[in-house]
Amino acid sequence: SKMLSQWVIAGLLIIGAHAQKPGGLKKNSELKMDIQECTGQMDCKTLKTKVTLDSNWRWLHAEGEAVNCYDGNLWDDEFCPDTATCTENCVLEGVDTADWGETYGVTSDGDGITLQFVTHGPYSSNIGSRSYLLAPGGHEYQIFKLKNREFTFDVDVSELPCGLNGALYFVEMDFDGGMENYPTNEAGAAYGTGYCDAQCPHDMKWISGETNNEGWEASDNDANAGKGYYGACCVEMDIWEANSMATAYTPHPCDTVGAYRCEGTECGDNWSDERYDGICDKDGCDFNSWRVGDHSFFGPGGDYAVNSNKPMTVVTQFVTSDGTDNGDLVEIRRVYVQDGQVIENSFSNLDGIDTTDSITQDFCDQTKVIFGDIDDHAEKGGLKAMGESLDRGQVLVLSMWDDHDAGMLWLDSNYPLDKDPSTPGVNRGPCPEDSGDPVDMEENYPDATVKFYNVKFGAIGSTYPSGNGSPTTTTSKPNPSTTTSSSGNSECPGDDLADCISMCPTEPLDIFQGCILECQDKCT
Repeated sequence: SKMLSQWVIAGLLIIGAHAQKPGGLKKNSELKMDIQECTGQMDCKTLKTKVTLDSNWRWLHAEGEAVNCYDGNLWDDEFCPDTATCTENCVLEGVDTADWGETYGVTSDGDGITLQFVTHGPYSSNIGSRSYLLAPGGHEYQIFKLKNREFTFDVDVSELPCGLNGALYFVEMDFDGGMENYPTNEAGAAYGTGYCDAQCPHDMKWISGETNNEGWEASDNDANAGKGYYGACCVEMDIWEANSMATAYTPHPCDTVGAYRCEGTECGDNWSDERYDGICDKDGCDFNSWRVGDHSFFGPGGDYAVNSNKPMTVVTQFVTSDGTDNGDLVEIRRVYVQDGQVIENSFSNLDGIDTTDSITQDFCDQTKVIFGDIDDHAEKGGLKAMGESLDRGQVLVLSMWDDHDAGMLWLDSNYPLDKDPSTPGVNRGPCPEDSGDPVDMEENYPDATVKFYNVKFGAIGSTYPSGNGSPTTTTSKPNPSTTTSSSGNSECPGDDLADCISMCPTEPLDIFQGCILECQDKCT
């Protein structure tokens, strides 16, 4: 009826009044980052894609005024007494061309971006960044459907010390940043909205088109962050989490389809001791060469199979059960290319784990048992569930961050600290247990950088010169004497390689890396 239509229109107008709107004080800009889609071997076409900055890093201010709605790690009580009022009052501002480099430390050379750790800008000091790849046109995120495909990129981590993480990964965000699902979101992908991941982060200032200021608690060790009542959950595929000392790739399945706003137990929060009661697999199933027994594969210097002092090409292949797009995901393979040479991934070398150089369901199941970890990966559907998410499509994330919760020890050192480092799975990298403190990192390594470039995706074997159109295959297993620490070496300071490295001074970075090379020479 006419009266019903009028009520519907009025309701929409009311909804529209409480909106996640873009600001108008700056022109929003994106950075150029072309990628390539490949069919035959190195038969690739260029896509004119760009990157946009995550909404959490953007200036959040009162509409039409240069007055902060969020300052430091707190919401303004006047503009944000409750969610509805805050959502109505506050806008997400654009990032102009100058802001990218001068405020956020992100620069582009056309086919890649470089992220700087600390940037002292005109208004504040910025720590790290997170950006997303936009599809040509700039209104939606570039969606990747990678099952039965491979994804390749070049990376330079030579300037990333212990405790930092230059990460490239995929999450199952909404393709438009949430505009279609949440009418209050008027900013969308161009303004970096809609982030979610398998940790169900509570630090997001906007979730599902609304501010997340309800129940907000300022962090006690991060001047820029806090946590709200809600978390933002979705499937996460970590292609690359790394610094110059360690690297891992990790699937994190969830009981979700797309982005999901969680509350309470379903968020699986650590502080409520409900980590394994939530809807996402927060631990994931990681392949970290050092953690599974090869201590000579990845690191700084020519004694490592992959020298992190040099740029490298990283290839990740998503292999299906029948070699078609319709099969289940059964394996995630890794290949490196450096100095023109193809380097096959390292092999696991721990008792109780089949010798393998890739992530399979058997590998995941066995590592959970040997490491004594709760198998939330299988509980959330394992690789099959990850494959279903890849079918639906995921968004590319590029980030640089330090860790205010665990100092990145879960990536590059011993973790958790209350377990014996000799226990399988605890020793994850060579970095000291006291490394990674954010205060130290921000003070001593502000100029640390990571560069991601030359992104390609397509049919398996199509994105790197030596690809042959089929998944890489295992040809031989390593000699254990060359891949693990050697005790009983009289020249080795300490009992083994890990002990030797723990004695190295962590700063400056070049001294630390030189010390590690000497340990490598004397202890293996």
